Amino acid sequence: MGTIHRQRVCVVGAGAAGLEALRVLRSEGFEMDCFERTGRVGGHWHTDYEALHLITPRDSSGFEGAPMPAHYPLFPSRDQVRDYLEDFADREGLREHITLDTEITGVRREPDGSWTVATADGTERRYDAVVVANGHHWDPRLPKAAADFAGRSLHSSEYRNTGDIDGERVLVVGSGNSGCDLAVDAANARLVTDISVRGGHVFQPKTFFGRPRNELPLVPKLPGWLGERVARALVRVSVGTSERYPGLPAPVTRNLNEQLPVVNELLLYWIQHGRIAVRPGIEAIEGRTVVFTDGTRRSYDTVLWATGFRVSLPFLPPDLLTWQGGAPLRTAGLTVPTGVSGLYFVGLASPRGPQFPVFSAQSRLIARLIGLTDRFAGRLARPLPQLLEHRFGADDRIDILRPVWGEQMRQVNRFLDGLERGAAARGIR
Repeated sequence: MGTIHRQRVCVVGAGAAGLEALRVLRSEGFEMDCFERTGRVGGHWHTDYEALHLITPRDSSGFEGAPMPAHYPLFPSRDQVRDYLEDFADREGLREHITLDTEITGVRREPDGSWTVATADGTERRYDAVVVANGHHWDPRLPKAAADFAGRSLHSSEYRNTGDIDGERVLVVGSGNSGCDLAVDAANARLVTDISVRGGHVFQPKTFFGRPRNELPLVPKLPGWLGERVARALVRVSVGTSERYPGLPAPVTRNLNEQLPVVNELLLYWIQHGRIAVRPGIEAIEGRTVVFTDGTRRSYDTVLWATGFRVSLPFLPPDLLTWQGGAPLRTAGLTVPTGVSGLYFVGLASPRGPQFPVFSAQSRLIARLIGLTDRFAGRLARPLPQLLEHRFGADDRIDILRPVWGEQMRQVNRFLDGLERGAAARGIR
């Protein structure tokens, strides 16, 4: 990386992304502070619903150089991931850099390029760079109709277990991974369970032939289009098509690369056993009665809204970032916001597959970018973020195919290699 001045870096959030950013940047010699608004590290892994398990396998789901314990099951539970993160913070000595129960209320850029970070207690601190790792699974997105329901109404982020459900009749709205898990949880408790599915998905199993999907020896080595076709064929052989499951709409496309992965065999199991009934989208809500788009009406005691989250960055000035499609535009592996120097994102991207290794790779890139920004200060034709945007363009995606994101990261690092070689040839150290 070259010589790095002792720069001060602030990490916003001590969830999984923030912990890894803190570890990697500290190892590169930066002076680190991390602020977490709650009283514990690990983020949403403390508060997710209790039935949650990873849909990616243990051995590829840990941070780089920090595998999950071998005694964990193939697909670890919420509590096991939480414990892994707590142990990681202890083992790596990260807690001394983390201030808990401290909300960041403002981050502003100073004329000299530094950043002032304000916390809720009125304290302000100055940093050379800020890494935003506050996550994108904490600000619930609810449809307007949710306010019309007269029974118990919960967003998936508020749900812990079936003790949160009033009565016997429950409707789950949303058929992504969380919605499927909540419906299965209710069905396992022998509640009368419906799930509202607006659009079709190709539901995928966690394993093929008893092995995790992404650990099959052949598929990852195939060209992208061929690997998708082989995976699609394996899914079809494993679970069949939507016609086998009463009420499930057919997907617009069966191409796995063109839809968000929904990994849940138990939903399909309970549909075929009559314990989960599929309903279409919601037209209206009248008291405790839900009117569906096909004209049918059903009464419920509880509605669980698995309707996703908004990207929310309330501590940043509203005009600092360029937003599109509900997310800020970013470049360089979705780590660098366009037009802003010294601000970085870890975790504001979900390349398909295990997420913790993504945080590791983004953090390593950010450490390199901070070092090069300092090293090349005043020596480039334009600021480094502008060079990256000019070379690689801008993107608002959160979901992105793993190979596409991986190639972006490789190209960015090759570009930085070229900058360093050019600088060395000109005697810049």
